[in-house]
Amino acid sequence: MTATDDSLATYSLTDRMAATEGMVAMSGIQALMRLMLDQARADRERGLNVGGLISGYRGSPVGGMDQAYQADQQILLEHGIRFISGVNEDLGATAVWGSQQVSLEDTANVDGVIGMWYGKGPGVDRSGDALRHANSSGVHPNGGVLAVAGDDPFCKSSTIASASEWALADLAM
Repeated sequence: MTATDDSLATYSLTDRMAATEGMVAMSGIQALMRLMLDQARADRERGLNVGGLISGYRGSPVGGMDQAYQADQQILLEHGIRFISGVNEDLGATAVWGSQQVSLEDTANVDGVIGMWYGKGPGVDRSGDALRHANSSGVHPNGGVLAVAGDDPFCKSSTIASASEWALADLAM
């Protein structure tokens, strides 16, 4: 692009979620939100009414997720994507795991749920039971889950240094 390009004059910060073509600028956390939004849009194009659920722990190295959701809440809600703050990683993982069992509910009003769980490294350890069971249970045919582990190897925002590769491998994730 050049400085005289008309698209520069019409660019808005809301384009990070609203634009469906072209380039947009966003942070990594915003990109995770956009990923959920893009999947919801793709599912709608396929004729599916799929909801979305994001849950995790606010103290995580990816702890800005709640703030990113609030900033773009309107468009995310319009696409059926909801955020539930977990008191800890366990509750967030259990909520997202439960979202994949939507077909067991007679009152379900969606064809499936896409989910995203996030937590810090020690939370991956804490949530091993929920993550292992969720992974073993699988996902709804019209759903799916992304697990995001925010490691803190230098212990800048955690009580203990962490790297989740081995724990996630043990969980077959």
